[in-house]
This record gives sequence, C-alpha cells and structure tokens, in this order.
Amino acid sequence: MRLPEASSLRELPYRTGSSIVLPHSSRACKRSALGVSNRFDIRRFTALCRNAVAGGRNLHIQSDSARQTGSIPRAIAHGAENEEANMVGMRDVAKRAGVSVSSVSLVINGTGYVSRDMREKVEQAMRELDYVPNELARNFYHGKTDIIGVIVPTIQHPFFATLTAHLQHEFADRGLQTMLCSTADSANGEAQYVDMLRRHSLDALVVAAHTTHDPQYWRAIDRPVVAFDRNLGAGITQVSSDHVHGGELIAELLVRTGAHHVVMVGGPRAQFTDLGDHSTFPTVRYVQTLEDRLSQARIAHTYIESGEVFDIAGVRRAVREAFDTYPDMDAFVGADLAAAFAVQEAVSRSIAVPGDVQIIAYDGTLAADCAGMPLTTVAQDFRQIAHTIAACVEHGIESSPQRPDATDGDANMTIIPVTLHERATTRR
Repeated sequence: MRLPEASSLRELPYRTGSSIVLPHSSRACKRSALGVSNRFDIRRFTALCRNAVAGGRNLHIQSDSARQTGSIPRAIAHGAENEEANMVGMRDVAKRAGVSVSSVSLVINGTGYVSRDMREKVEQAMRELDYVPNELARNFYHGKTDIIGVIVPTIQHPFFATLTAHLQHEFADRGLQTMLCSTADSANGEAQYVDMLRRHSLDALVVAAHTTHDPQYWRAIDRPVVAFDRNLGAGITQVSSDHVHGGELIAELLVRTGAHHVVMVGGPRAQFTDLGDHSTFPTVRYVQTLEDRLSQARIAHTYIESGEVFDIAGVRRAVREAFDTYPDMDAFVGADLAAAFAVQEAVSRSIAVPGDVQIIAYDGTLAADCAGMPLTTVAQDFRQIAHTIAACVEHGIESSPQRPDATDGDANMTIIPVTLHERATTRR
C-alpha cells in the first residue's frame, strides 16, 4: 500500500507485515535520506521510522525506485523481513514484561526515565523472547548512525594498520562502529566519505590521509571532522604527535654518540611544502627539525625519497640505495619498516650495528620488532592518540563541529608526546 498524506503520526496506518511504498515528493528534495539517491518526502519517511520504532511494528519499506539502488530503506526492509521470521516485536516484549509498549520503547531507546524494576522486567522479557532491536531504525529515530568514517592512505603500512586497530577499539568501547577507507585502494574514497558525512550517513569523519584540498573545502562541510597528523585548516580539530620533539630527541642522540653522516629515508619531499608553510603533513616536522639540528651541529645529512606510503617495495629500494650510495653513512633514520630493512641490509653486508652504523626507527609499531635486534625507536603513543581522537569525535557529534568563520589563530590542536627508547641499534 502507499503511504497516505498524514498530518500526525496517528494517521499513518501501520500494521505488522505491511509493505509500504514511499511516494516521491512532488518537490525536488535537496538532500537525500540516509544515503538514498532517489528523492522522496524525508519528513514522512522520518515519521514512518519513528512510529515503527515506537510501536515495535515490522515493516517492509521501499521507495518507488529503490529496487535499482543499494539504498538504506532496502536495508531497513531486509531487517524487517528478518524480524518477521520470529514475529517478535516490542508489543510482545511489553506483554511478557507486563508493561506498556511506551515503557519498552523508553528502555530500548533510552529517551526517558524508567525505574530500575521496570528496566529489569523489560530486559528479562527481551532475553526470554530473544528480541533484538532494529539498530538501523533506532539510530534513524535518534538522528544518528553510530558509524565513524576513517580515511587512511593504506592499511598495508604498519603505522596505519596500528592506528586503525587502536581507533576501532576505542570507537567500539564507546558504542561506535568504524567504516574504513583506504585511499590507495579507492581513487574517489575521500570524496565518497565526505559525501556520506554531508548526507548524515556517517556521524563523523577522521582524516588521516594526505589531502590537497584547501581549508575552505573542509570548513564548508560543516560536520564533525577530526584530522590526525593533517592540518586541514583553522577551525578543524587536529590531533598530532609531537614530531618536533621527536626530531630533537633523535638529533640529541646522534650528536651525543658522535655521528658524522646521517641518511634519512622517507616519503616524497613535495609533501613537505605542497600547501605552503602550513603543511598538511605534520609528520615531516620530525625530519625538518632533525635536519635543522644536524646542520647546527655541522653533521652531514642526506634525504632519500622512498615513494608513497603504500609503496613498501619502494622503501626497501631506498634502503638499498642508502647503503650503495653512501658508504660513509654511520647513522640511518627512518620509519619502523625502513629501519628494520636497514638492519637486515647491514647484516647482509657484514656491517656492524651499531658499531659501524647506528639505526633509529620512528613510530613504534610492531614492525620494529621484525628487525632481528631491538631497535632504538622514537615511539608514538597510539593508545593515547586513538583515545584523544575518539574523544574529539564524540565532542564534535554532541556540539557544533567547527566554525566556518574560524581564522588561523583559532587552531584546535592536541599534541601527544613521543618517547625515545634506546636499544641495541645505537651507541651509548
């Protein structure tokens, strides 16, 4: 049946097992509902879902043309069909618990006060009937999805794999789900996730991938965005490790241990200044700081590009180039993976570590444990990073995401300390 015009929720004629087709609005709707590309009356669709959740009814829902789209209404319809298999709804729970349907709704949705005794009765009835609330419909009722998008360059790199694992754990502890996008595997991934955020198919977005979009682009989104190790512009919340201090720690160690020629392996130098002085890639600050301190100490230093972060083979090639091209190198600095490759390369060439060459890793992932000996490492605090990002995401969801009129003086940045762990690959 078709959904008739209705001035109030009570006029909507729902019944268990109904098949309801949502008519398109006669006026073009500027925004779609929950990722549906077809235009229909979002006000009436909202009323439909709200009433369904409140009444515990099982509904089959689709748009006039939803058959050719992978739309959310079809997902709701699929969930409803699954519920129909056991025909258990909130009315059944209310009957078993001896309370009203509205009381069951309050317990499930957490939208009002219920006594402890009533809550226990409802929860006991739900367990006995094996009743599982429709999370999709319930979240739509509350105007949220509980899904956080996370954009990273790749999950093949140990750093981003470690970061993603910690983020997923933190979000799960807060009742949130993680939707991951690897830009190396999806050419339009960033644009797609931003579009989903704008359409409220995501509650927030964590950006941990390099971007060339200017600050105005990110401010115009006007939805919760948290940047990790990326400067997306004034007004956008940013979480970053203290890379300046990381560079200082490495420089102090190399000066103290008498290094003469330091070779660094890292990503493309173009990322250092691609958007001017305020780079979108703060990680490079440890390299910039290290180079400045080494120059001040009159220690020779060389930088070798290893390609993009997802080019693991490029990292190995860059490490070999360092040993082939600079036989006078007595110190090597790179991310964990590059440092582990450097240890292997030194051993294969019968070069003593740390006697002939010191090797320092930057990041502190499990890749550092694959070197064959304990690596001296500047470690980022992944647990604290993930905790801080998750807290910023929650704050952004609960309050205004960012101010479109923010200026460069309004930076909202949290800096996480790094730690130097001196081990077997450096001299004392």
